[in-house]
Amino acid sequence: MNWFPDLPEVPKEQRGGGQAALRYEDVSQDGRLMLLGLPHTIGDVIWRGLIAHHPLVAASHRGIIPILHRFVIEGGEGPVSVRVPLTGDGRFQLAHTVGGDGAVDRLMINMWVDLTAPRGRVNGPPPPGAGEMIFVGRVFAEHVLTRLFAPPAERKVVRLDVPGVTPLPPDRWTWRAPEEVLALPPGTLLLDENPVADVAPMVFGLNHTDSNQHVNSLIHPRLFQDAALRRFAAHGRATTVLARRLEIAYRKPCFAGDRVRVILRAFTDGEQLGAVGSIVSDDQQDARPYCTVQMLFGK
Repeated sequence: MNWFPDLPEVPKEQRGGGQAALRYEDVSQDGRLMLLGLPHTIGDVIWRGLIAHHPLVAASHRGIIPILHRFVIEGGEGPVSVRVPLTGDGRFQLAHTVGGDGAVDRLMINMWVDLTAPRGRVNGPPPPGAGEMIFVGRVFAEHVLTRLFAPPAERKVVRLDVPGVTPLPPDRWTWRAPEEVLALPPGTLLLDENPVADVAPMVFGLNHTDSNQHVNSLIHPRLFQDAALRRFAAHGRATTVLARRLEIAYRKPCFAGDRVRVILRAFTDGEQLGAVGSIVSDDQQDARPYCTVQMLFGK
């Protein structure tokens, strides 16, 4: 399975580098980065480092807002020190998708960041090779451009009337529907024949939200990660594992007060454990999900 979307060729003004600080909760006890400690680098390297200086920034003044549709995140080597920032090499792409009739149906802004850091000390003496630069992870983020606050019939964006930006981005992008995330990699062995409702429901409060006025997008994979560990434990599998690959596709946001539940299946992929499933309304578990997730764990 090709987890990570290929890097596109983009104009030089859509490429750049930057640094991103780490927090203690971003680094595991063995010095590898947590997957959910990587997405903030999109903000440091792409949003503030590139888009803030690009003509595209004027789109927001015309009511055009990028809505996150999908994350793909992959962890790399370690150990790294929490005291040393990550170095990111990033790029973004403007693209379009087409519908079954061949007409443009979405405009996309896609973002990639590859991350390196010096091999560093976690606790105790410096590790062998301390100071050498190593690959520590990468992030892909896919957004749909929309007029979020316009009447429903006017929200779709299929042309950018922004000075300095090509009205129809020439790159064509293949849309990946949220349900496609549920497809298992070839050769996997299911531990759960059918999807299982996690034992623990989740009720969202204001502490789960952000300034976008809904539950923060990184809360969903955290919930899924915890549910996956409970499934592994239920199967008698070790839970001393670390999430190393994640794909999550969002269909609609959650809000404070919503009560949700994870529905998932555990599997093995060689020596790795994995889980695939959805986050759904706890009151309507057969309704369309808020998001779909696939996650792989390694020792």
